[in-house]
Amino acid sequence: MCVVLDSPAFIKNKLSQVLVTLIYFEYPLIWSSVFVDFLPHLSKGAVVIDMFSRLLNALDDELVSMDYPRTAEEVAVAGRVKDAMRNQCVPQIVRAWYDIVSMYRNTDPETCVTVLDCMRRYVSWIDIGLIVNDAFIPLLFELILVDGLSEQLRAAAAGCVLAVVSKRMDAHSKLSLLKSLQISRVFGLVSDDNDSDLVSAIAALITGYAVEVLECSKRVNTEDAKVISMELLDEVLPTVFYVMQNCEMDAAFSIVQFLSGYVATMKTHSSLQENQMLHISQILEVIRTQIRYDPMYRNNLDMVDMIGVEEESRMLEFRKDLFVLLRNVGRVAPEVTRIFIRNSLASAISSSSDKNAEEVEAALSLLYALGETMSDEAMRVGNGLLSELVTNLLSTRFPCHSNRLVALVYLETIARYMKFIQENVQYIPLVLAAFLDERGIHHPNIYVSRRASYLFMRIVKLLKSKLVPFIETILQSLQDVVARFTSMNLASREPGGSEDGAYVFEAIGLLIGMEDVSLEKQSDYLSSLLTPLCQQVEVTLMNAKALNPDESSLQIANIQQIIVAINALSKGFSERLVTSSRPAIGHMFKQTLDVLLQILVVFPKVEPLRTKVLSFVHRMVDTLGASVFPYLPKALEQLLAESEPKEMVGFLLLLNQLICKFSTLVRDILEEVFPTIAGRVFSAIQRVVDSSVTETNTEEIRELQELQKTLYTFLHVIATHDLSSVFLSPRSRDYLTSIMQLLLHTSCHHKDIVTRKACVQIFIKLIKDWCAKSSGEEKVPGFKSFIIETFATNCCLYSVLDKSFEFGDANTLVLFGEIVLAQKVMYEKFGDDFLVHFVSKGFPSPQNLAEQYCQKLKGNDIKALRSYYQSLIEHLRVQQNGSLVFR
Repeated sequence: MCVVLDSPAFIKNKLSQVLVTLIYFEYPLIWSSVFVDFLPHLSKGAVVIDMFSRLLNALDDELVSMDYPRTAEEVAVAGRVKDAMRNQCVPQIVRAWYDIVSMYRNTDPETCVTVLDCMRRYVSWIDIGLIVNDAFIPLLFELILVDGLSEQLRAAAAGCVLAVVSKRMDAHSKLSLLKSLQISRVFGLVSDDNDSDLVSAIAALITGYAVEVLECSKRVNTEDAKVISMELLDEVLPTVFYVMQNCEMDAAFSIVQFLSGYVATMKTHSSLQENQMLHISQILEVIRTQIRYDPMYRNNLDMVDMIGVEEESRMLEFRKDLFVLLRNVGRVAPEVTRIFIRNSLASAISSSSDKNAEEVEAALSLLYALGETMSDEAMRVGNGLLSELVTNLLSTRFPCHSNRLVALVYLETIARYMKFIQENVQYIPLVLAAFLDERGIHHPNIYVSRRASYLFMRIVKLLKSKLVPFIETILQSLQDVVARFTSMNLASREPGGSEDGAYVFEAIGLLIGMEDVSLEKQSDYLSSLLTPLCQQVEVTLMNAKALNPDESSLQIANIQQIIVAINALSKGFSERLVTSSRPAIGHMFKQTLDVLLQILVVFPKVEPLRTKVLSFVHRMVDTLGASVFPYLPKALEQLLAESEPKEMVGFLLLLNQLICKFSTLVRDILEEVFPTIAGRVFSAIQRVVDSSVTETNTEEIRELQELQKTLYTFLHVIATHDLSSVFLSPRSRDYLTSIMQLLLHTSCHHKDIVTRKACVQIFIKLIKDWCAKSSGEEKVPGFKSFIIETFATNCCLYSVLDKSFEFGDANTLVLFGEIVLAQKVMYEKFGDDFLVHFVSKGFPSPQNLAEQYCQKLKGNDIKALRSYYQSLIEHLRVQQNGSLVFR
């Protein structure tokens, strides 16, 4: 043993782990004296004390502590060991700890630290009276408070007192214990060096104490105890607030959780006392301190580098709970909260230095958060304080406004209070100035200017007609932004993606697209925007063949952004305005559409351009209404000419839009393009079926699956808008069998229940459209027999009998409803022809099942039919015993 005691630390640790293993299996029945044997030898000095402490620490780590996951067996063994130690040796061990610390406190503080750290672990399960007594508690506080001792020793003593404070016990007993500690003795120790180990330990002790007092206040049930707990809280809270604002916090302590718990206690009071009002102010100060960014990250956050992105994400997450706390404080003490936020903003405004960016950002964030708590009505009505806050906000130019975070939160906060501005139009010039000068759209930071553009568009949408008197001013301010889109070197600007600037054009469109603007001015404004943009496109298209590859890619990027700008601009013009009240405006958009469609001719294989033009056609369908028809054949022909599966999805979505908007008016157009679409799509999706797993390009297969999904929607839209005759046109009939087989297979087997339902609905509509009740000549030869013999049997019977058809799923029940409806429609159209065939395939015995089904089918109660058919299917499933024997 002596050899081991002189060995390196890792050897001693290994020995302690071996001893713990022996304790696990042999204590107390076989080796009962393991701890008692150690105690007489502790007087031999630090080496033995150290080994004993290592043993106790290892016992805690490997078996006793609940900080680690334990098996049921380990928990049982731990209970056995603890019970035996309590009965046999814990008092002697505690006495030894006391004697060692008393003896070595001045000569060997390191040994004392080892012992106290070991003791801290055991407080939670030993008899608390062994520690909380007239000997040990005074010793611990003496160690904490005596100035000449080592910091580590004082911190270790504080850790032991924290363990005492945190011990689980009856609330009334705990409260007596907490009161007896006279914790105020240590308050003064957190005001000096806030980075030391001692201060961290004292901070943890004070916050742990406060948490326990708060918990007691919730659990005690006598009035006296509640008063005592509140007195103790009032005593400790000022120091807790200081710790929260100035000290490194213990990771286990949740600031928000503690403060939320304290604020919750205030909700029970009809009115707050003066000291509680003071605590509320301190809580608000803590929130402000905690949401403030660290200045060391200022450059990272401004440049948005990787460190900056991580810090911003971390703070966004961290702030969520703090702002929830702010809302709760605002409900308990609304006036105090508003005054605090007003003072924070005033303090930030009064600071002339640009070095206070973090303080300004925090003050603005608080003001923004205040706005989130106000209802629309409260904001509209406003009050003196709100008016003062908004006025101060709008009229202030912070020296640190160049800081990205300050600029962003400034703009977001103005946008947050727009309901107030709507009712107080005198502030509109200040709002416009903030968004149009260097604080907003003209901010040097591109991230700020982009966000400003988006928020400005939203503000225009909100204020709309109230901005008519300011249109000239706004357009003048945005002239340079617009000019960038009419210059030939657009794409050489700082990369911002083709969407950059789109929100500015959308805002302008919303402004000049109002009927409040005279036709003459509206025409002038629109012409001054569209003409140079279209001219630039025309010049580029004219010279396209002469461009080298680099020039060509630059011009393609330019054209992309121009289309985006025109597209955004058009959003401000309603269909009624451009087609009915002011057709001259509509004519300008038609001319623009003419120009942009030429792009598909000159650059037929440039996918990004095709996508942008397609988006613009979508826009023009909404804007020009039926007057877009003359342009559609050419547009659809060019879009269809070179389309890949990915583009075909967009093309089908355009057709869906046309069908939903114009219904049967697009029949001729649809009949013209449908055969090409069917041929192209069926050829493409066949590759999904044919491709082996090893050969599949997953991205390509994903695109083809998306195309297939869109095809189902397209077929559904055709069928449900009275356009099923398109499937029967001479050129489309070649694809009819393929379409029917695809729909049949999908309605029976597709993994997506919603897609299956859509296919069943298509069949229902086709049966209604193509099948007459009278037995005359068939509109579609062979369709009736296909429905009766194939669709009815496979979809309405076999697919439902399959165990994968889950009646417990809500979507599946909706599909089942459509399948039952299909049977009803088939009976109405085909009568006994359907019924006899269906019953013969699905109802082997007994005969009364078939009779009941026929009876329900012939009745008018679809719910009763559905309910009966479900019970019938469940009955047949039992009969078939997992195998579809009825086929």
